[in-house]
Amino acid sequence: MTDKLLLRALRGETLPVPPVWMMRQAGRYLPEYRATRAQAGSFLDLCYTPELAAEVTLQPIRKYGFDAAILFADILLVPQALGADLTFVQGEGPRLSTIASAADLAKLGPVDEIDATLSPVYETVRILRRELPEEVPLIGFAGAPWTVATYMIAGQGTPDQAPARRLMYGDPQTFEALLDKITQATAHYLIRQIDAGAEVVKIFDSWAGALPGTVFARYAVEPIKTILAAIREKHPDVPVIGFPRGAGGNYAPFAEATGVQGLALDTSVDPAWAAKALQPHVCVQGNMDPLLLVEGGEALTRTARQIRDALSGGPHIFNLGHGITPDADPDNVHRMLEAVRG
Repeated sequence: MTDKLLLRALRGETLPVPPVWMMRQAGRYLPEYRATRAQAGSFLDLCYTPELAAEVTLQPIRKYGFDAAILFADILLVPQALGADLTFVQGEGPRLSTIASAADLAKLGPVDEIDATLSPVYETVRILRRELPEEVPLIGFAGAPWTVATYMIAGQGTPDQAPARRLMYGDPQTFEALLDKITQATAHYLIRQIDAGAEVVKIFDSWAGALPGTVFARYAVEPIKTILAAIREKHPDVPVIGFPRGAGGNYAPFAEATGVQGLALDTSVDPAWAAKALQPHVCVQGNMDPLLLVEGGEALTRTARQIRDALSGGPHIFNLGHGITPDADPDNVHRMLEAVRG
C-alpha cells in the first residue's frame, strides 16, 4: 500500500511525523512475550513455531501501534540451517559448533538445502501478512555475513571478534569461503522471506565496527552489495535497510556503495551530522539510546524530540540505536511514542 508510512520514508519522502518501530520490539521487556516464550519451551522452539513466532511479532503492534512489525526470528538460524550445531544457554547466549579450518567448513551443507530448516520462518511471514493491520508493513531480516561469521568462527559472541579477525588474517581462503557461503545463504533466505510476504528487509551487521578500516569495504560492503543485487533481480521494488553498527566514518561510504534505501544508525551518531551528511542521500533510521527506555523521565522525552527535530528535514524512521533491553519499562515505550508523535 502506498500509504504505509515506513515505505514512504524508504522511498525518500519527508513526512510530518516519522514512522516509528523499535529493534527487538518483540522481546523480553514485555510480560506477554515472556508468557509466550514459556509456552514455547525454548527460544529456538519459539523461533520455529510459526503460530507462536507470529504471536510475539504481533504483541507490540497491538500494544503500541508501531508503524512496522519485524519478523521474530534470530540471525543464527542461517548457520543452523547450513548445518552448524546451535543452542542457547540461559543467561549466556548462543553456542555454536566452530569453523576454524577448511575441514570444518566442508562439514556445512549446501545453500540450496537450507529451506528444510527455515520453512517455518516463511510460514510465520505468511501468517503475519494475513494478520497484521493493512497499514503496518512487515520487515524481514537477516544477519550480515561478517556478523554471522563472527559467531560461527568463535562459537559464541565475543567482546572484540578476535577469533574471526585471526582467521581472516591467518587463513583468508577459509575465511572468505565461509563469508561467501553465508552471503549466498543470506540472499536466498531474504528472497524467500519476501516471496512469503515481507515488504522490507533489514540486514544487521552488529559487529561491523570491529572490522579494521583496511578491510571494511571488502568484508562489510561487498557481501551486502552481492545480497542486494540478488534481491533486486527477484524483487526490484522491495527496500532494504542496512545497519553497519559502529561503522563511524564508514556510514556514508557504506550507504553509497551498497545502495540501501534505509541506513540504521547506532547511538554514537550525531543526528545533526546525519541530517547533513546522510539524509540528502538515504533515509536514516534511529537512533535513541535504549537505556532511556529504562530510565524514562524528562530525559527520554527531551531526547526523542531532539532526534525527531534534528532529522525532520529529510526521510527518517524513528528507532533506537540498538535493540530495546530486557530491563526496559514498557510504560516508557508509550512515553517515547507520545514524544515523537506529539
